[in-house]
Amino acid sequence: MPKRRQSPSVESANWTDGEISNPIEDSESEDASFVPKTKVPTRKKRKVTATQPKKPVNASPSQISDAQESDVYDAPRHPKFTHIVVSPAPMRKSLLGWYKTVHDTRGMPWRRSYDPNLGPDERAQRAYEVWISEIMLQQTQVATVIPYYNRWMEKFPTIRDLADASIDEVNGLWKGLGYYSRASRLLAGAKIAVEEYDGKLPDNAKDMEAKIPGIGRYSAGAICSIAYGEQVPVLDGNVHRLLSRFLALHAPPKAKPTLDILWAAAQTMVEIEGQSERSIATTEMQESDFQSPQYPGDINQALIELGSTVCKVREPDCKACPLRTWCSAYQKSTTAKELPLDTVADIEDLCDICEPLTESVAVTSYPMKAERKKAREELDIVHVIEWHTNASSQDRMFLMIRRPENGLLAGLYDFPTSVDVSTKINRRDQEDLTLKILPQILPGGSRIKPTQQKRNTVEEAHSQTEDVVIVKIQPVGDVVHVFSHIRKTYRIQWVVLEGGVNPPAILENPSLHDERPTKQVKKAKPAVKNVNVKVKTQIEGSKTVIWVPLNEVVDTNMGSGVVKVWNLTKKLWENTEKP
Repeated sequence: MPKRRQSPSVESANWTDGEISNPIEDSESEDASFVPKTKVPTRKKRKVTATQPKKPVNASPSQISDAQESDVYDAPRHPKFTHIVVSPAPMRKSLLGWYKTVHDTRGMPWRRSYDPNLGPDERAQRAYEVWISEIMLQQTQVATVIPYYNRWMEKFPTIRDLADASIDEVNGLWKGLGYYSRASRLLAGAKIAVEEYDGKLPDNAKDMEAKIPGIGRYSAGAICSIAYGEQVPVLDGNVHRLLSRFLALHAPPKAKPTLDILWAAAQTMVEIEGQSERSIATTEMQESDFQSPQYPGDINQALIELGSTVCKVREPDCKACPLRTWCSAYQKSTTAKELPLDTVADIEDLCDICEPLTESVAVTSYPMKAERKKAREELDIVHVIEWHTNASSQDRMFLMIRRPENGLLAGLYDFPTSVDVSTKINRRDQEDLTLKILPQILPGGSRIKPTQQKRNTVEEAHSQTEDVVIVKIQPVGDVVHVFSHIRKTYRIQWVVLEGGVNPPAILENPSLHDERPTKQVKKAKPAVKNVNVKVKTQIEGSKTVIWVPLNEVVDTNMGSGVVKVWNLTKKLWENTEKP
């Protein structure tokens, strides 16, 4: 099942999602009008002659073994226009004809045919529905998203319903879907739409990207083309791969020149001739045998669907592809033919961004493989802190902490944690970390010390914090949880506090979550937007630290890694309590 999808542009520089793999970053382009004009010396034009490539023997277009060519494949250089989409009308005809046959195949409840007769309110509702689906589909399989989407729309059928929700309600509905900062962004965006745009998302991609948190160029293009009919492109991971093959572009996939070429190609595909930006009800009738209207949203969805289901990473089904007639990678792989030997080209007209192939030409040679950074490894000590009056009492409570509203696992609950400690830490030092973390959470926490003497009766217990003691610090085990950029090992210790009639009081402003600072993105969005988002995501009446009864811990909004921690800890005492 294909995943959707990592956009190759930064969705929001001010919102970092610890679990989502690093997106491709748009470099900031320089305005040429501000560059001092200097006299450039005239360069004598050189001419180059193309060379004949090696021809693969008995190889299918989409499957050529890497073992066939171990050395760098000396493909001839090619002109720049190879990477430009020319005369897109017949391509769109073929693409949309194919899309019509597969539109409903995967049963996506958010996918509907474009209706040019919808009014402003109805289009705004479509924009809300598409927005929710697009955010859910980031790095998540379609089959996984469908039930979450249906439950979401039942709970929050309109953007106003979402804006009125609390972060706990939103996270509760999102639980299990992963990448939790997406949920907080949706809530923040809904509040902005209600307060500043009369309960509607902006009806153009430029404003949507600038004003709504978590929406970047890809998401804005998808929403505005599908819901509002705006002629704006999309470039997610699927379209990036599809167009790289279509244009035979073998260049660093995250580089700005590469992205510029791909965005330009995607833009050309949605620029329907004779149709103004907002005049969506008109049709392109340049092909006499093609009388169906063409809409930008359908074109974008068709490209995404084609990349996801046909032009796959491995074993693309080229025979089923409606664009294979114009696909440069397909043509190269089937004919192994470039410029003829006697073709002479001006060197300034040749492509200067593609890099040599490391194998014989195949469709899967494109796009160029990106170097993946190895996820850093960290060890966290997780303190599952329990309180009860005495050993025989049933009032077992557990200390849980709400994480900050941005960054890793934003807004979710977890247990007090000492982050990124030395992998050489010994057991005594681990126990000392508990003594260091308690004063950060509980008033008088520095006076809570371990003791070997357990209290057996309620009469012996007192309500004062200083009468609470640590009766147990027991190692539980390790849990490994992998994020896209971090491989976390959670080393768990069960800490039992005993004494007092009520759980110890909690500090009003505990100093917790000493995480590594998030790496700043070079291209930041306006600071005003960031400030507004922070204000609008404050949680009124919410507590940072809470005591949770034993039977309610499992229902707390927490990430899947914390669920693993809880299950392993619970298993420890359940095994201990067995006769």
